[in-house]
Amino acid sequence: MTVGHGAVIFGCAGPKLLSEERAFYRDADPFGFILFARNVEDPAQLRRLTADLRDAVGWQAPILVDQEGGRVQRLRAPHWREWTPPLDTVDGAGSVEAAERIMRLRAAVIASELADVGIDADCIPTLDVVREGTHPFLMNRCYGRDPDMVARIGRAVAEGLIAGGVLPVMKHMPGHGLSHVDTHHDLPTVDVSHKDLTAVDFAPFRALRDLPMAMTAHLVFAALDGERPATQSPAMIRVIREEIGFQGLLMSDDLNMQALSGTLAERTARTIAAGVDVALHCKGDMAEMVAVAGAAGVMGPDALARAEAAMAARRPATVDIEAALAELAHG
Repeated sequence: MTVGHGAVIFGCAGPKLLSEERAFYRDADPFGFILFARNVEDPAQLRRLTADLRDAVGWQAPILVDQEGGRVQRLRAPHWREWTPPLDTVDGAGSVEAAERIMRLRAAVIASELADVGIDADCIPTLDVVREGTHPFLMNRCYGRDPDMVARIGRAVAEGLIAGGVLPVMKHMPGHGLSHVDTHHDLPTVDVSHKDLTAVDFAPFRALRDLPMAMTAHLVFAALDGERPATQSPAMIRVIREEIGFQGLLMSDDLNMQALSGTLAERTARTIAAGVDVALHCKGDMAEMVAVAGAAGVMGPDALARAEAAMAARRPATVDIEAALAELAHG
């Protein structure tokens, strides 16, 4: 890494890197990239795309994906394994210990498949605690209803990913379980006490605060900042850094979500000003990326140090995938 990376992670338009995208990424020098189903055809194509993205910026930039299992799974059959929704898997395991083992194994297998095509970060574990009224867009993506259990399953998932050669990105910090609406469309306001938030929603993130990367939540926590969503709230970023104690690289959730207001440039500027290290723009729209890059600017020294620490956490895979698959098959 070199000083001057743009404080952004970008998507791209399709399965092949376009010449105008290559030129833009060379100049904008984003910190990394994120892939979606629109970018995925087959393993050979995906290896070419990840190599081309890194070639465009001239270094081994991180390439992220949301490969949770269930509905949120960008790499799918017939080329990649299909997985049940996380909460269904955890609920069906029979015990917390069994759920830890199964989720660790499946995360390792997922990581192996991602690393094989050049993807080195997965946006899990999902550490949001299921609460009464948790919106269906999120519920079965979670790991449980008890913060201690969520932390244990989340730790197992993170360990499985790392064993498979992929970095975890925990989300949605500092907790999304109280959201009663889909933040892709609306901005939720959480109206519970700071004490309650600390005991439940913040607890899994505090337990996993040593992980290298995390993603913010687009929620208003009225007890702490009644006006701004966490992604754009200096008060909530202080909670993440000081109360929860997370010192790793903090990226926003997708800035295109309609939970946020204003132009994309305004959304980006507010996010970076609040203390988020890297703005996430997923759509792959060139005009939007130009606006986001301009508003984000370059990573400051603190953000760069956190980014370097996260990249230094990348490790070669150590898991025996055939053994993991055999163990999963036997329940």
